[in-house]
Amino acid sequence: MCGIVGAIAERNVVPILLEGLKRLEYRGYDSAGVAVINGTLQRLRSCGRVATLAKLALEQNLHGSIGIGHTRWATHGVPSERNAHPHVSDGVSVVHNGIIENHEEMRARLKALGYVFSSDTDTEVIAHLVHSFAKTGKTLFQAVRAATGELVGAYAIAVIAADDPSRMVVARMGAPLLLGIGEGENFAASDTAALLQVTRCMIHLEEGDCAEVTLKTVTIVDARGHRVERPLHVSQLAADAIELGNYRHYMQKEIFEQPAALAATLEALTNASSVVPQIFGAEAAEVFAQTDGVLILACGTSYHAGVVARYWMEGLAGIACNVEIASEYRYRDSVPNARTLVVVISQSGETADTLAALQHARALGQANALAICNAPESALVRASRLRFLTRAGPEIGVASTKAFTAQLAALFVLAMVLAKQRGRLSRQRELELLEALRQLPNWLANALRVEPEMAAWAAKFARCEHALFLGRGVHYPIAMEGALKLKEISYIHAEAYAAGELKHGPLALVDRNMPVIAIAPRDALLDKLKSNLQEVRARGGELYVLADAHAGLSNGEGVHLVPLHDDAGILSPIVMTVPLQLLAYHAALMRGNDVDKPRNLAKSVTVE
Repeated sequence: MCGIVGAIAERNVVPILLEGLKRLEYRGYDSAGVAVINGTLQRLRSCGRVATLAKLALEQNLHGSIGIGHTRWATHGVPSERNAHPHVSDGVSVVHNGIIENHEEMRARLKALGYVFSSDTDTEVIAHLVHSFAKTGKTLFQAVRAATGELVGAYAIAVIAADDPSRMVVARMGAPLLLGIGEGENFAASDTAALLQVTRCMIHLEEGDCAEVTLKTVTIVDARGHRVERPLHVSQLAADAIELGNYRHYMQKEIFEQPAALAATLEALTNASSVVPQIFGAEAAEVFAQTDGVLILACGTSYHAGVVARYWMEGLAGIACNVEIASEYRYRDSVPNARTLVVVISQSGETADTLAALQHARALGQANALAICNAPESALVRASRLRFLTRAGPEIGVASTKAFTAQLAALFVLAMVLAKQRGRLSRQRELELLEALRQLPNWLANALRVEPEMAAWAAKFARCEHALFLGRGVHYPIAMEGALKLKEISYIHAEAYAAGELKHGPLALVDRNMPVIAIAPRDALLDKLKSNLQEVRARGGELYVLADAHAGLSNGEGVHLVPLHDDAGILSPIVMTVPLQLLAYHAALMRGNDVDKPRNLAKSVTVE
């Protein structure tokens, strides 16, 4: 969601701040701003893209050796310049990611002290609160520590003050924040990508940490006020990994990176003759031996991956599996089981709802957690006993593609390991499935070859305002994911249904203006699906059918068939995903939408 960049150096930091903000654009935002100190505090804000802000900075010759920058995704207050960050209180400036839940109470108290508010945001209370403590004689570090002690909610903040330009103070609680360590200069950001331009040496702050950052030093105290040392990590992410290259959009690039992403994610199994629990961590064998149920917690696309995994967990491993939307899980009474393996899934590892759901599950006595994540140093990974890192590389497009297929591959490996642990995976079947996983990157590469057919479908879809996706069994959640992709970037209203439910309501929507997309693998439910498709044709509906190589379907009047080149069997859900991503991408292109930055959405949802 919101992005933060901060820098202190012996050079002009404005280019660093602006480049950092550009690299955070994928997170989603509606306005941007920077504040620097050059004798006095200078602030510049604008609605819209970072490019607009950069143009203003150049025109006004903005420069300074310490500064903070921010991209805002509106929560409190409409997108506008007055609500854009940084916010200022008499020389104190702050940027903030998160939500302050007690901001109304703080606002009333600060107004009573004479502070005047110029925005509708919850963030402005932080600036005034820090200033109120600083004017009592506290240092900036002490003032920020005192202020954060009164805040309720989630925050990552960076603060500078005109009367002390030698330091920047940062703090985090419930939102990601890291430090970048340079040579005679230091930085802060909400994402590694923002700092790769200047350093690969990073320190990830823990919950409740507050840090004072100067040119040559970093001092960190924890939530109890004790000085601590946090480990220094060298990022393995190359700066050019987030470059667009020859692709038109990041989403297009990431769709086509999927064969390589799956190969990297499954690299440990490339030459393996068996699956072992240790692929999920040194303690995995002990944990899995105690496991008699699986609870999957995730949001959005990751939730759909979890729903697919339920079929694999119960069908292959014979273990009960429940899948919960993370944002809902902690707000209902559930029946915990201490022998449950809690699997949390997130691309960024910073999804606020998923982190909170994990904490809730742990509070209920379910201590064994496994994180499936694409970010090795993320909060979710650090909070979990076991982990599997999907090596999909940076995913910039808001609509997740390669992270989803990598998550599915990881979840399938987990199902295999649990099946073997429970004596349900024969040696012959294990070898067959390992070979299928080795073929998976090739199958995805072949699936990308249907792009021309998906573009042709998209030309028709682009004129529609509604679409219906159908799937049966394990392919129903793939239909859900296909509908989500189309909604996210083309803004076409799309719904997914289990095909067997068609006659129980959705059939009323079917007419010649409602395209119906069906996923037709060659499996035990194929004949039943064919009957469902006849129901659509009998009502004059147009069918768009995505089929396995040998599904036995054909084109006809009102039936548009695209067969894939392979029959992926149990891994068919992963392969079927790719053409649906291409369909959404081309439909969005034809409607003239901003594919990588769909309206109203953010990449990493770090607030509830």
